[in-house]
Amino acid sequence: MPYFSDQTFQNKSTSDFQVGEYDSCTFVGCNFSNLNFHGASFEDCTFKDCDLSNAKVSGVSFQQVKFERCKVLGVHFNSANPFLLEFNFQNCQLDYCNFFNLKLKKSRFINSRLLEVDFTQAELQEASFQGSDLSGTVFDRSNLEKSDFRQAIHFRIDPEINKVKGAKFDLEGLPGLLEKWGIKVQ
Repeated sequence: MPYFSDQTFQNKSTSDFQVGEYDSCTFVGCNFSNLNFHGASFEDCTFKDCDLSNAKVSGVSFQQVKFERCKVLGVHFNSANPFLLEFNFQNCQLDYCNFFNLKLKKSRFINSRLLEVDFTQAELQEASFQGSDLSGTVFDRSNLEKSDFRQAIHFRIDPEINKVKGAKFDLEGLPGLLEKWGIKVQ
């Protein structure tokens, strides 16, 4: 399998992508929508201004991977290789992605849009969702201990079925925690 290290790939498309091991590589302005990444691995890589919508990531390794201003719609990250999985999303669109049952401790979802995302049974200790829109996002039996939800909007988290000890919320986020009981904060 080809090995790529410290390289920058710009404006590539699905037909240009070569399955291989990518270490400390940067992808800029690439359109990888609907691409099957099966067999690839990414370690310490960065994707900037890329489109990975509906990409297939079954068995793909993502270790300390950053996404900046990327469009990542409908990706089933729950099928990726779970070993040392760690993400950092900033200013991304992650609508309809699936992170079911993944260990994502300390992952970052900053100033991003996560509409209808599934975090059921995910381990998100010390994760950050600061400034993100979490409309319709599902947290069900998720571990959110010490996670940061400050400036996040539209989230609904049931403290009875999710672990939230030490999680950070601002006052504007209280309705998302109290909705289950019909309590209104004004």
